[in-house]
Amino acid sequence: MNTRVLTGITTTGTPHLGNYAGAIRPAVRASTQPGVDAFFFLADYHALIKCDDPARVARSRLELAATWLACGLDPERVTFYRQSDIPEIPELTWLLTCVAPKGLMNRAHAYKASVDANAEKGVDPDDGITMGLFSYPVLMAADIVMFNAHKVPVGRDQVQHLEMARDIADRFNRLYGDDFFVLPEVQIEEEVATLPGLDGRKMSKSYNNTVPLFEGGAPALRAAIMRIVTDSKQPGEPKDAEGSHLYTLYRAFATTTQSDVFRKQLEEGMGWGQAKQALYEKLEGEIAPMRERYDTLIANPARLEEVLLAGAAKARRLATPAIERLREAVGLRNLNAEALKKTTGSGKPAEKAAKGARFVSFREKDGSFRFRLMSADGSELLTSIPYADARQAGAVLKRLPSDAALQAQGEGFAALLDGAAVAQSAAGATLDQARTALASLAQG
Repeated sequence: MNTRVLTGITTTGTPHLGNYAGAIRPAVRASTQPGVDAFFFLADYHALIKCDDPARVARSRLELAATWLACGLDPERVTFYRQSDIPEIPELTWLLTCVAPKGLMNRAHAYKASVDANAEKGVDPDDGITMGLFSYPVLMAADIVMFNAHKVPVGRDQVQHLEMARDIADRFNRLYGDDFFVLPEVQIEEEVATLPGLDGRKMSKSYNNTVPLFEGGAPALRAAIMRIVTDSKQPGEPKDAEGSHLYTLYRAFATTTQSDVFRKQLEEGMGWGQAKQALYEKLEGEIAPMRERYDTLIANPARLEEVLLAGAAKARRLATPAIERLREAVGLRNLNAEALKKTTGSGKPAEKAAKGARFVSFREKDGSFRFRLMSADGSELLTSIPYADARQAGAVLKRLPSDAALQAQGEGFAALLDGAAVAQSAAGATLDQARTALASLAQG
């Protein structure tokens, strides 16, 4: 089975070195691996949360599209699209909003930071906070589970949002009784998950401490590197490589051997000016060929639009049937003649979820995955043992109706697969009830 990898960048500014090292480069590399089904998008709906300048958003969409392609993204191999070109995403956002606990949203880092800032200023806790900011994690969850991504490369500061996406998707699965969504896993490259900026803080447009990727060409790149803050040690004095932002940046773009050499040179007293020049040469060697491709793409926006629209069409071939299934699940069903043909023997509309045996998957507080077998009247018959991996639990669940052996154990009974107990009976459940339920599921 292919592993689906998905990531995106918010279109609020010009791409910088941190965007490239922390998200673009690892994502592009992952897209070239065998067995990887890669999705990449421009998060322009997210941009509206952070930016109310239409010209800036429009320019950023152009620059980011050109950046992804210049950095090696192959639109023939991957699915590359704008978030706003997929109408199913905002619809899914609403479906997820209706099951997302407000308490979970209250704990989001961005919202809490804004509340804390208001408290320091002595104003109302929610002053200036929009529902876009508050609900940001739900839109991010929709981006991910719309295409059932298995892995999402992000910076460490986004890990909480991935965990929230898992929680919301799991809640929807349990509420509507099926594995509608894969629970995504975070993917971080430890060495380059968050790059330091010019002042040592996380490289961010918000801090105005970024190193440009393509903007301004080689002169701008070199000028930024020369502004990186260092200590006052002179040439000839040993430097603390581990505490140096220069070394952290160099290591993110060098091999292990090259990094070891650079570290040794610092510890032996290489001057900061010489070290900055070495960092510039290392970065320019990687960036220069990409910059040339970027300039060509920026000059041809019609080509970029063509690529993005083709990517959107490809993405919607998955999103459209997915949202139709989800609409059906929550009760937003088609009332045409075909839907009314699904009747019982009495001619009344059938209610499969309410009148048939079913499995319900859920996640425990400790992170493990389990499922229950429910009877036609909603009584619990079996509860599975915990599984560390959702796919493992799903594989057992699929085999259970046709392959399980039910065996009495003490005052209850257990379901066995390959001789091992995978589920225990619920209080009050009988063997006959469980056999009937499993038989009905095996028959479809």
